Amino acid sequence: MRTKSLKKNKINVVTLGCSKNVYDSEVLMGQLRANNKEVAHEEEGNVVVINTCGFIANAKEESVNTILEYVQRKEAGDVDKVFVTGCLSERYKPDLEKEIPNVDAYFGTTDLPNLLKALGADYKHELIGERLTTTPKNYAYLKIAEGCDRPCSFCAIPLMRGKHRSTPIEDLVKEAEKLAANGVKELILIAQDLTYYGLDLYKKRNLAELLQALAQVEGIEWIRLHYAFPTGFPMDVLEVMRNEPKICNYIDIPLQHISDNILKSMRRGTTQAKTTKLLQDFRVAVPEMAIRTTLIVGYPGETEEDFETLKQWVRDMRFERLGCFTYSHEENTHAYQLEDDVPEDVKQERANAIMEIQSQISWELNQEKIGKTFCCIIDRKEGNHFIGRTEFDSPDVDNEVLIDATKHYVKIGDFTNIKITDASDYDLFGEPV
Repeated sequence: MRTKSLKKNKINVVTLGCSKNVYDSEVLMGQLRANNKEVAHEEEGNVVVINTCGFIANAKEESVNTILEYVQRKEAGDVDKVFVTGCLSERYKPDLEKEIPNVDAYFGTTDLPNLLKALGADYKHELIGERLTTTPKNYAYLKIAEGCDRPCSFCAIPLMRGKHRSTPIEDLVKEAEKLAANGVKELILIAQDLTYYGLDLYKKRNLAELLQALAQVEGIEWIRLHYAFPTGFPMDVLEVMRNEPKICNYIDIPLQHISDNILKSMRRGTTQAKTTKLLQDFRVAVPEMAIRTTLIVGYPGETEEDFETLKQWVRDMRFERLGCFTYSHEENTHAYQLEDDVPEDVKQERANAIMEIQSQISWELNQEKIGKTFCCIIDRKEGNHFIGRTEFDSPDVDNEVLIDATKHYVKIGDFTNIKITDASDYDLFGEPV
């Protein structure tokens, strides 16, 4: 029996997972708004669309729990309809339909027109680049490609996102112009693999040309690179980074491991020697560059010796930014045939050991910033602090610059020169100059 209903036909979009999902939710919301639908992001609404993540065990668990929570709310009469989209339902749709039948419909990652139809809306082709952004107004994600052609043994992304498909340069420039017109000053370029950009469309790796085109967009001040695959990295990108002030001296290049045995089993197409040389080339070409990477520990067959190699390499490379994950055994991946033989507690100990080394490196690098002045973009105010970032920091994952709001005023969304007065392992403290 229905007892109560929220405001009729307000669609609440709930986003789980990575920035690529954030982007997809924003496109969905832009389409709904163009259809004169009332839409909100993670607020109350009587119709709920959950954009799920299916990447690793923790993410899948969070997605399933979120679906169950909204299904319960539907059964209690608090919500009228629940739709599920994104990576989890792309990968496990038949299982989900069987296990959680009370969802109104499940949609995959390329089902946007059908999802819109279920929500009483039409897919509008002419809306190229139109999105309802959910990030602070000064930055936005720009997804330059979808899918991935890499054969990495541990990764389920190609199962959920399909083959690599680049978006044409002119479409991305148009999208960037619309974002800039709405006050966006920083573009964060995302894809499953930036390195591959253009190979399908232009028969060559074309990231450098795309960067040059985006740098011409008036109003865009910073362009940041996320998720560049190391193998086959187009070195002409470094030249653009060095010569074009709008391209941040920053790159996110997930390296996953460094032991040759593990790299081979992971099917990464590279070696310790090649990877180390690539990073050295980065440092020579753009000495100011902040390099972010992510590592996986506890991969099948990872010995104590492999792990010691990885630890020493992290000490030697002194990455500015680093994240570490424990290996997740994913069905239908190549590595699923291997025995998941590193115990969970050992995986966790190894991840903690890597992060301990990194926090010391991060602390030392941050101490060197004290007394220096950096151009920062101010993202938000939290409690008694304005919070900004340098060009060497991406939102949500990197260092933040905290400015005492009881003593200083800076405008949210603006660039401001901040002198660093103190630093911890992951935060900088400063004042405007």
